[in-house]
Amino acid sequence: MKRIDLNTGVIPLSEFRANATQCVAQVRETRRPMVITQHGKSASVLMDVGEYEKLMDRLELLQDVQTAESQIDQGLTISHAQAKRRLLARVRA
Repeated sequence: MKRIDLNTGVIPLSEFRANATQCVAQVRETRRPMVITQHGKSASVLMDVGEYEKLMDRLELLQDVQTAESQIDQGLTISHAQAKRRLLARVRA
């Protein structure tokens, strides 16, 4: 995912309301998220759906890696031979 362009990617809510179609088009075209501010503070992020899905896929993968590392640290591992036997048992069932 591309980083937010601080020159064009941060807009007040009032400007977003007035130019929503153009803002959505810009985000889709550039694939850069846009920060919408309210009362001078960051309030929300507008991002392309495809980029959002990629971000969620990456997050899920990182969570899986973190879970696996935790299981390794806890000694919750099995040998390759055991894993192979379990997998073959599932396939044959």
